[in-house]
Amino acid sequence: MRSEGLLPYIKARGRGAHFGTPGRPYGRLYGENDRIPLSIKRRTKGGPYYARGSVAGQRIFERTGLINLRQAQAGANRREAQLLERQAAGRKGTLTFAEVALEYLQTGGEGRFFTRILDHFSSDARVSEIDNGMLLTAAAETYPAASPTTINRQLIGPVSAVINQPAENGLAEPRKFRRLKACGGRARWLLPRLLRSAPVQLVPVLSAMIGTGCRSAEALTIDVANWRPETDEIWLPQTKNGHPRMVQIPCRARDLILGCRVPRTARLFLTPKGQGYVMRKNCDGQIQTAFNNTRDSAGLGRDVTPHVIRHTWPTWFYAATKEHGQLMDIGGWRTTSTAERYRKMAPADLGDRLAQAGWDVTRLGDQLPAPDERRMALHLVQ
Repeated sequence: MRSEGLLPYIKARGRGAHFGTPGRPYGRLYGENDRIPLSIKRRTKGGPYYARGSVAGQRIFERTGLINLRQAQAGANRREAQLLERQAAGRKGTLTFAEVALEYLQTGGEGRFFTRILDHFSSDARVSEIDNGMLLTAAAETYPAASPTTINRQLIGPVSAVINQPAENGLAEPRKFRRLKACGGRARWLLPRLLRSAPVQLVPVLSAMIGTGCRSAEALTIDVANWRPETDEIWLPQTKNGHPRMVQIPCRARDLILGCRVPRTARLFLTPKGQGYVMRKNCDGQIQTAFNNTRDSAGLGRDVTPHVIRHTWPTWFYAATKEHGQLMDIGGWRTTSTAERYRKMAPADLGDRLAQAGWDVTRLGDQLPAPDERRMALHLVQ
C-alpha cells in the first residue's frame, strides 16, 4: 500500500479505537476538571457514528468510522478512557504507535511496509512498550519465512524510524533496536556477453544501468538534457536517497545507447510505443517482463532481478580502478559499509577480462568503433 493510501488506513485505527479526523471545536470552553461523557450520533441516515463530548478538558468531535451502534459506543468508551489516562500519565507515557506512525507518514516518511506492521500491533500499542522482544514476535508472525535481511528492511527498520521521530521532540526516549544478523546476503554479479534475444528497447536501458550503476528507476527517468555524451556523464537530479549525483558512462555503454534511437528531448529511454516510462514507486515493473524474458533466454535463474545490476557495477568499477572514494561518489552511497555490501569479491583479472570484452569502465570520452552486434548478455557469477 502506498503512503498516501495508508493515511486514512491509520486514521481509522490510530486513536485508540476506530476514530478518524477530529472535527472543529464547539460550545463553550471547558476546564480541566469538566467532563461531558462522549455520546455518539449519526449525521446522516445509515452513515458512520460520531463521538462528541468533553474529556480531560479536551473537546471531542470525531468520526468513529463505524456504523454499528454497539461497536461505536464501545469505541467511544475506549477513546474516553484513553484521554483520561493521558491526562493522568502525560502524553509521553501513553503515546501510541499508530499516532506516531500517522505523524511519520504525514511528514513524508516511507510507508511501503506499514500495512503488515499496523495489522500486527493493536491500535493501543504504546511506543514505550515496543522492545526487541515484541519485534521478534512480530517478525515470527508477519514474516515467518523471510530472511533476516527482509525482516530488517521491512519491519525493524520502519518501526525504528517511526519510534525515533517523536524522540526528536522529547515525546519518547531514543531507541536503538537490534537488527538481525544477515546470513550471507546477495552475492550475485554479472559478466557481459552478447545477448541475441534482448529486445532493442531494453539494450540502451541495460547498458546505462550496467555501465553507471543506476537503479532501474533512476535510469528510466534520465532526461536527454542531463546526458552529456561528449564527456560521458549523466546527471541524476532525483535519486532514491535524495542525494543528486553525476555518474560516468563507459564508452561501450554510450555506443550501445547511441546505436538506438535517441530522442531529442524529454526522456532518454522510451517504451516500445515511443513514450516515456510511467514511474511507480518502489517498483521495477516498467521493464520487468522484458527483463525476465531476457534473463530466461540467457539461462539465468528467476532470482536474477534488475537490482542485481546495481551490485554488478561497483564490482566492475573497483576491479578496474581500486578507487574506493570514487566508487562511493558515483554509486551514491553515503557510508563505507553500504558501498562494501554492494561491491563483491571478484577475480584479480576481472578488470582485464572486462576490457577485452569491450567493457573497460575506465575508458571515457574516446571514440570506439561501433560494435557489430548491438546486444548485451548477462552471465550470472556466484
